Amino acid sequence: MRFLTRSLIGLFLLAATLGLFAFAGATVMSAIQTRMAEEPRDRPARERVFAANVVEIAPRTIVPELESFGEVQSRRTLELRASAAGAVVRLSENFETGGAVTEGEVLLEIDPRDAQAARDTAKADLAEAEADLADAERAVVIARDELAAAEEQSALRARALTRQRDLAERGVGTEAAVETAELNASSARQSELSRRQAEASAVARVDQARTTLQRREIALAEAERRLADTIVRAPFTGLLADVSLVPGRLVSDRERLGDIIDPEALEVAFRVSTAQYARLLSETGELIGAPVTAVIDVGGVDLQANGAISRESASVAEGQTGRLLFARLDDAPGFRPGDFVTVLVEEPALDGVARLPAAAVDAAGTVLVLGEEDRLEVAEVALLRRQGDDVIVRADELAGREVVAARTPLLGPGIRIRPLRPGAVAAPREDMVRLDPERRARLVAFIESNDRMPAEAKARTLTQLRNDEVPAEVVNRIEARMGS
Repeated sequence: MRFLTRSLIGLFLLAATLGLFAFAGATVMSAIQTRMAEEPRDRPARERVFAANVVEIAPRTIVPELESFGEVQSRRTLELRASAAGAVVRLSENFETGGAVTEGEVLLEIDPRDAQAARDTAKADLAEAEADLADAERAVVIARDELAAAEEQSALRARALTRQRDLAERGVGTEAAVETAELNASSARQSELSRRQAEASAVARVDQARTTLQRREIALAEAERRLADTIVRAPFTGLLADVSLVPGRLVSDRERLGDIIDPEALEVAFRVSTAQYARLLSETGELIGAPVTAVIDVGGVDLQANGAISRESASVAEGQTGRLLFARLDDAPGFRPGDFVTVLVEEPALDGVARLPAAAVDAAGTVLVLGEEDRLEVAEVALLRRQGDDVIVRADELAGREVVAARTPLLGPGIRIRPLRPGAVAAPREDMVRLDPERRARLVAFIESNDRMPAEAKARTLTQLRNDEVPAEVVNRIEARMGS
């Protein structure tokens, strides 16, 4: 009896289970048939619209700036060297590295005793030479007086000879008297010649004395110069560098004592490429004096100095390219030789060009232009200069049109964009749609049945769906999920 009861209960449960399976299968089949019987809803693909920044091409006159790097140099730098050997007996308080000196200031003095002794000796020699010259000049005067006396004596002897010959011709004189007169005349002429020789010797002595005097004067000037060289003076106003000297130190002749630099006469040397150099030439091929600005970034504060290009290097160094240019700096407070600076050179102005962000132009020299219905078109521009993050282009045909400021892989010809113009503050209004009751009910039922959706997001979405107008993006997103 117990076995029969259990068997009946098992049969009943089996029958109930089969009945439930049959009911579930019928329900599923009915749902599938109902689903398949519904008319398919066509959901037209909605075109994606991207937001992009646009800028207007406004041709104008632009002065390009060429950027380079250079080193500040001094146009007046002089090595201070000792002109004499000896011990340093006096040293200026400003004779130190970084010391400011003025033109003519005494920097140091070397022991002058040897130079003074040489000068005094040269003075004594000069005085002796002057005395010798005066004595020689007096000897010339005496020699000339003696020559005059000898000439008078010779003239008297000649007249006496003539008289004796006249007497002998008249028969009054004797031959002995004539011979005696001839001997006296010959002796007088010989004495005259001797005096002439003495005069010549005196004149030669004067010349020698004058030559000796000139030599003594030169020696004295040399001694005074050597004495003056014991004092080292500043040749011009400037700053001292690389100085290492103390009083009492022995220095040798021509020893380097330091450098003096003129901080007011500064220039900057910088290198440019050959193409950049060509843009700085005039029509005649000469280098133009383009304005230059040298900049040093010191802790976020820029030190600037203005100037102009003055010259270029005569040749290109081995292993170098381009050209080395030099620009004089007019007023450069805070600059020192050796500073590494950024050099900005103003090139000749370009007319009818536009400045665009560098990201707006691709490698092929094209830009994306905003066309009808905010669709993009491709146009070519002539790239002229690169100015940091910007470029200078020539695009006469695109004047007044707008181009995409930054190209991305998502943007291309034919793509529709929502242009974002500079200065625009208000955001564009989002597309809204009106829902019919049935469509709204289906969307609400789907959101309420979605257990995986966070409560806050569900409440926010339901609030949007109960409004008269619902954002189209929200509706499209919910329906896409319902279809999946």
